[in-house]
This record gives sequence, C-alpha cells and structure tokens, in this order.
Amino acid sequence: MKAMTDNKIILKRPHYMENQPWWRGAVIYQIYPRSFMDSNNDGIGDLAGIISKLPYIKNVGADAIWISPFFKSPMKDFGYDISDYRQIDPMFGTMADFEQLMATAKQLELKVIIDQVLSHTSDQHPWFIESQQSRNNDKADWYVWADANQDGTPPNNWLSIFGGGAWQWEPRRQQYYLHNFLTSQPDLNFHNPAVRIAVLENVEFWLEHGVDGFRLDAINFCFHDKLLRDNPAKAEEERQGRGFSEDNPYAFQYHYYNNTQPENIAFMEDIRQLMDKYPNAVTLGEISSEDSLQTMAEYTEGKRLHMAYSFELLTPDNHPSYIRSTVEALEDKLTDGWPCWAIGNHDVSRIATRWCKGEEVGDNSAQVKMYNALLASLRGSVCCYQGEELGLTEADIAFEDLQDPYGVTFWPTFKGRDGCRTPMPWQEQAINAGFSQHTKPWLPVAQQHKSQAVDNQEADDDSTLNAYRTFLHWRKKQNCLLYGDIKFLVSDDEKLVFTRQYQTETLLVIVNVSDKQVSYDTQYNEINLLTGHGFTESNITKSTSGTSEAISVVLAPYQIGFIQLLN
Repeated sequence: MKAMTDNKIILKRPHYMENQPWWRGAVIYQIYPRSFMDSNNDGIGDLAGIISKLPYIKNVGADAIWISPFFKSPMKDFGYDISDYRQIDPMFGTMADFEQLMATAKQLELKVIIDQVLSHTSDQHPWFIESQQSRNNDKADWYVWADANQDGTPPNNWLSIFGGGAWQWEPRRQQYYLHNFLTSQPDLNFHNPAVRIAVLENVEFWLEHGVDGFRLDAINFCFHDKLLRDNPAKAEEERQGRGFSEDNPYAFQYHYYNNTQPENIAFMEDIRQLMDKYPNAVTLGEISSEDSLQTMAEYTEGKRLHMAYSFELLTPDNHPSYIRSTVEALEDKLTDGWPCWAIGNHDVSRIATRWCKGEEVGDNSAQVKMYNALLASLRGSVCCYQGEELGLTEADIAFEDLQDPYGVTFWPTFKGRDGCRTPMPWQEQAINAGFSQHTKPWLPVAQQHKSQAVDNQEADDDSTLNAYRTFLHWRKKQNCLLYGDIKFLVSDDEKLVFTRQYQTETLLVIVNVSDKQVSYDTQYNEINLLTGHGFTESNITKSTSGTSEAISVVLAPYQIGFIQLLN
C-alpha cells in the first residue's frame, strides 16, 4: 500500500476547558453478560457475577462499563430481541441485583452504560402481539407493515443482515412486516409519534434508575423510507463487510432506504433533549450505514448524540494507512462531535486473531499490547471488549456447539459471532476456567484461553493484562491523549506516527507495527522520552545536517514511543 507521509493537519478547533465531561477520553469496558461470570452455576453469566468482578474492571483502568442487554427476552438474538424493556430477564437476575450493581459501581467510581435496542423489538413483545392481530387495533401501525405485490411477493427488495429477505408474511393481517435482522425482531414504525414517545419513556425508566448513559444499538435503523423504494444493486468490487461478511447478499445492495433516513436526525435530537434532563448522562450510538463516518459526524453534531462509533476499525484491514485514513476521514467530517473507537466487540472476530500475526497462543502478545495502546492513543473515547485486556484469540466453535443463528445460517464460510463470545477465563485450573461450575456452559470455554486466564496473567509482570493496566493508568495522567487534537505525520508498512496536542503540550506518538526495528527522525533537537507506559524505552540518536542537529528515535518490534516535544 502506498505510504501516506504528508503532514496533513486534521483539525483545528478551540481547546476545551480543563473541566471535561467524564466520558471524553474515557475507557468503556464492554461486558457481554452471558459470558462474563456465572454466580449461580446455571451455565450463563449474570448480574451478580458482574458485581463480583467490578473491582477487577476498576483495577484494569476502565472508567465505565457497558453492559449488553439483560432485559426480558426470548433470546433468539441473545438479548437484542427484547420483549419487555423494563424487566430484567430472570436468567440474569432481578431488579435488586441491578440496584446492587449500580451501588457497587458507584462506590468504585465506575460509570454504568447499558444497551438500548430501539429500532426493533422481539416478536414476543406485547406491542407486536397486539399489532399482528389485525389492521385496526391500537398498535396496528406501531410496526412497519406493507401489502404484498399483486403476485404475492414482498413490497420491495430489502434484505435482512441475518440472511434472506427483510419481509415476513403475517396471515392474520394479510401483510408483510419488516425485519432488518431476524424474523423474530420486527422493526418499529418510528414514523408514528406514539412509538417515539413510548420508546423514550422506556429510555427514561432507566435514567430514573440511575444509569450514566446508553449504548444505542443500530441507532441509524430507526426510520425506514416511507415510499418503500428498492435499494439499488451494488457492484461486486464495491462490496464491503461492516458487521457482515462480503459474501452475505446483504452486501450486494446500497442500503439507501431501509436505514439512515433523514427523519432520524430529529429523533437523535429528541433523545438528547431527554438526556439533558439528567446531568452527565451520555449517549453512544452504534452506526452501520453506507457512509458510517459521515453518519457518525451527523449524529453527533450539535444537540444530538454525545458520541458514536462504527465498524470501520472492526475490519480485517489493520494497515497503518487504513487506520490513518479512517481516523482522518471522520475528523474531517466532525464539527463539534466526539469520536469513540473500538477494535473489538461481541459481533466480530477477536483482535488477537483478526489483526495479529502468529497462530499459537502467546506468539502475538506483543502485537496485542501494541494495538490496545494504539487504540487508546487515538483522539476519542475507547471501547474495550471483555477479554481484549487478556489478548484472547478467536475461539473455534464446533458446528454442534454453535448458538448464534447468524453463524448457523452462513456456516461454514461465516461461522458467526460465537467465537468472540465464549466465557471469560478467570482461573486456569478451575472448572470451566472459573466462569461456572455448570457441567455445560451455554458456550464451551475455549481450551486455548485457559493459559490466558486472569489468575495466570495477574502473576506475570509481563502479561498482556498487566501491560494493559499499566498503560491505562499511565494514560489517565496524559491530557494530550485524553483530550488533545490529532495530526498524522507518517503511515507506512512499518509505522504509524502522529501527534496529540492539548493546550501548550505536544506529544509525539510513534507506533512500530512491524516485527523489525524501525527509526523515525523527529526533526527536533530537544525531546523528552516519556516513561511509565510499559513499553520498551526507545533509543535515541542525534544526526547532524549542516549546522543543525535532529534526534531520531529507534523502536524495537511492536513497541510504541511517547515523546514530549520541547519548543
């Protein structure tokens, strides 16, 4: 790939006051509750299990937790199909457990963000059960219903991300309903004001229970095109997988009409108006659109969402030029919005497999340490998915053990999302690595993860976990990394170089992504090599050109140098 070496200044904006919102620059630790910690030994993680591990998360260096759905659900999509937004599913615990979780998190000074799935419900939700009965009941137009074409086919060509068409026939109404995801996840009709009011009332219910914010799942899917126009075909060379594989027929269309509609902007403003009634509460929107970076910028402009993130760094491409172009593209589009970056979550292959070389456990630990720190050095907040701090690799799940309907549908070319959802390993020698005493957890504990268990890594000063802790605690004292502007200098096959500037301080960050020693000429004759971040101390050499001297920094493989530039 062609190197990018021009000194493009991404953005010039006024510097913020020292009194920053808590979420700017925060590290948000994502918990997938089914797989985190099982307290009652039924094979499924739960809220009480999360409570028991909150001190661990605090010690890792996180500022907040984000808990994936724990609401009442038939679990066809493992909680992202909600049948009651205000009830906790019994498999996860009770409201008393949630209140204890909130109290414990507050004692530890951890903020709590929970998932909200607004665009669709379960087909077991009372709203849908009523809506599907007839065309003239009180909830008749709360979902997206459409008549068949004269030949009986669906009203248009929209597709489901999870395979097949996006329309399901309902014989009682003699109509199709829209489902962008599973057939058991019907889409709400946000063109109906009553729907928007009811959805926001559910959101406020949890604000009243003290949560510090929401991660808004698939938030750009709330509205659909009222005219139900067909999505245009996408040429093969234009197809990209963002949360889905490129061989999924969903990638064969431009999704201009089934999501990311103009009306959704006003709904983002409605959400923000509600959030502003609760000081310091934050929104983080998940975006997956034809131009996710543009949508992120639009949805965080002015009085809309506080932050957004997308799948743009959740891809197989980890070349420095790609990382640079992605960040630059977003920064060019942002006005007053704030980015949030992630390199892993519960929907994609684990970073230790997707981005790192070396198939054996431990071969890629240096790379994982580097990528974790690189993520936390970009401008924005950070989402860390459980197990990334351990360097867990993607687990290989046998077909008979698969739980994810997405993986079952597209097996074997796409094995689904279970490989990143296997239980968290806490103790190497314990049953199920300390996750559960149950004879068969909902997903098997990956054998290759046992040696990477928390107890092993805590005892190893050089472990991925301890490196992550060291870096995050050091980062908390670096205002440049927390709040500063970003300017890229170099992105080639071996390194990524950028500065972070906050007020009068400038930090030069040199990332060696290669297995070779690299050097970089700083063009400065006076620098301060920062220490305490956990990476091998960089070597420096001085070179003379004419009458001036410049300092070069030499980095070992997969190391990062943090250099304070002195004027």
